[in-house]
Amino acid sequence: MEQASGAIRNRVDESGLTALDLDDLILQKPVMRFDLAECLENGLILREKPFRETLKNLHPEEWADKIVALHCSNDAIIPEWAWMLATSQLTACGASVAIGTPSGVKQTLLLEAIQRLPLEEFTDARIVIKGCSSGTNAESLAAAIRHLQPVALSIFYGEPCSTVPVYKRPKNQAKN
Repeated sequence: MEQASGAIRNRVDESGLTALDLDDLILQKPVMRFDLAECLENGLILREKPFRETLKNLHPEEWADKIVALHCSNDAIIPEWAWMLATSQLTACGASVAIGTPSGVKQTLLLEAIQRLPLEEFTDARIVIKGCSSGTNAESLAAAIRHLQPVALSIFYGEPCSTVPVYKRPKNQAKN
């Protein structure tokens, strides 16, 4: 902040920057894991009848309104129908099912949320993609650039008070 003539000015607010915190896009529902390895006999074989019994005994209240990361933590060969049966039963319990580890599922959901960002809100904007977001990585940052660059006037990385310029639309180039 800068003080001039006794008035306190917030130069960050006056900068006209649009801050985007990718953490705000991350779905705040709990992600639970369902590991098919725990349903294997001797850690190797998935038998249909016991597997169906395991799925039948799931408690819906434990899975309702959760995101489930359905995966297998060992190298067993899982039949295709097992993924379908598990997804069907977990969905019937009220869960949203995605294939992968919890961290992989969260990353996929973040990438999907970036693709749903309404471009009209960022058209001709000077955007700062916040640098202190905890859920971001190179892939999500690259996805944000790919999605926003066609409409943005400029894109920075960091915090509004200290940014690294990433992109600036050339003066003679119209937005896409």
